[in-house]
Amino acid sequence: MPISNIVEEPQFMRLNRWFSGLRGDLTGGLTAAVVALPLALAFAVASGVEPKAGLYTAIVAGIVAAIFGGSPVQITGPTGAMAVVLVGIVAKYGLEKVWIAGVMAGIIQIALGVAKLGQLVKFIPYPVTAGFTNGIAVIIFCGQLNNFLGLQIPRSEHFLPGLWQSLTHVEALNWDAVGLAMVVMAANILWPKINTTIPGSLVGLVLATGIATYFHLDVPTIGSIPQSLPMPQGIPHWNDFSVIRELINPALALAALGSIESLLSAVVADGMTVSEKHNSDRELIGQGLANIIVPFFGGIPATGAIARTAVNVRSGGKTRLSGVIHGVALAIIVLTLAPLAAKIPLAALAGILMVVSLRMIEWEAIGLLMRATYSDFAVMILTWLVTILFDLVLAVEVGLIAAGALFIKRMSDLSLVKIPETEVFPPGIPLELGKEIAVYRVDGPVFFGAAERFATFLRDEPEVKYLILRLRFVPNMDTTGLVALEDIYHDLERHNCRLILTGLQPEVQQLLERTGLLKTIGLSNCFETTTDAICSISPQIRECSQPIAADLKTKELMELND
Repeated sequence: MPISNIVEEPQFMRLNRWFSGLRGDLTGGLTAAVVALPLALAFAVASGVEPKAGLYTAIVAGIVAAIFGGSPVQITGPTGAMAVVLVGIVAKYGLEKVWIAGVMAGIIQIALGVAKLGQLVKFIPYPVTAGFTNGIAVIIFCGQLNNFLGLQIPRSEHFLPGLWQSLTHVEALNWDAVGLAMVVMAANILWPKINTTIPGSLVGLVLATGIATYFHLDVPTIGSIPQSLPMPQGIPHWNDFSVIRELINPALALAALGSIESLLSAVVADGMTVSEKHNSDRELIGQGLANIIVPFFGGIPATGAIARTAVNVRSGGKTRLSGVIHGVALAIIVLTLAPLAAKIPLAALAGILMVVSLRMIEWEAIGLLMRATYSDFAVMILTWLVTILFDLVLAVEVGLIAAGALFIKRMSDLSLVKIPETEVFPPGIPLELGKEIAVYRVDGPVFFGAAERFATFLRDEPEVKYLILRLRFVPNMDTTGLVALEDIYHDLERHNCRLILTGLQPEVQQLLERTGLLKTIGLSNCFETTTDAICSISPQIRECSQPIAADLKTKELMELND
């Protein structure tokens, strides 16, 4: 074979892979844009801002985060979780201050990324994430009752008063709006059985808009959207320190939520693709840059969107180009189809969001936690309720505290077992000498949650002259556990009882050496096995036959390996 053919084949294969990747990115980006269009409008309305802000956010944040973020397939834009937080901030502070809070949140996210704190999201327990996700779903669903019923009631800072207003004004509902919302919900649920390429939300949106326009139905619509691309603009009062101080709490909430949701979305994307995995710290920096830039284009804070990212991956998206294509495609849609958006009924967007919220509820997680442990289920319910009754950030804080308390409780269930004499003493040992020796096996870490029980349990031992602690299954010990062990040593010393340690793990032994406690207890009181310790106590025991001692040691080591 000519050498030229050997060289040309890899080049051809590389070119073929490049075209294949480009085709996948193009398909994934375009499909994600089609899915993002109705959601961007809907989540903007749910956030209490004009629908155009949602489109501008999806365009600008989608492109910036795709280029600078840490996930090659992440799609960024307005999301339901962010809408839940934004609606209260918009109602309390107004849109201009939301822009400032968004810039501040972006700066916080970049700081978190630079400090390499992106991995911390992996330490959020599953019951907490399930709880606040389900809480968000309930808030989104209930928050859309106003538009679902065709009512035009001013939006309140918290969704509960708004829900009460919607329910008390139910006699004024607009049946046309209810019908359109039902049409959209039906399309969302039934259309995927007919076609999976075109999203049901878009089909329902077009269908409801067509019905409302043809029959001239009197329903609230989203209003006109400028047929132009978002242009840079100034942000009033962004350098006013008093305003910045006022918005620090909303900014922290936006940064925390944006970071958690984006990183969770990136983790989900990792599980769906064989391409490079995401970089958590870079993802925070990319999301932070997006949130800093978006307000200058009239957008709102954004996060990585799990549903749109999944659509991108399933449609063939493999690189950052898919996210850029998603943003460019939305920009083209705005330039060409913006005039038609004025006729979209708000009830249609309500129908989309209600279906989204129902799908957000993690039914499988609820069943799993109910079957697993009641404590984990209780943490999820607690987080869920706090999300609904108060706010999302407080819910995460309360959930983490509850999960942490349960973790400490579980870890503090230290196993302290007194080993029967027949299992550790050589045959023929005098009865009187056997009564002077107590052997305990300690299982689990000795830390602040278990230290008090550790000390109290051993102090209750009847008078003995030798107390042997088998520490083979103690992987680590903190300072509180160390102090408890030292107290035990001195307490036993006052009662003329000798403390003997066996099976010290390297980490525990190093801790005892660094603090000087090992020297205090004495190296002569530390042994590899309990058999060695027992045979060192008395000449009578030391004279036990070697085969018997060997059998005991072998039995002990076999138990340790089980």
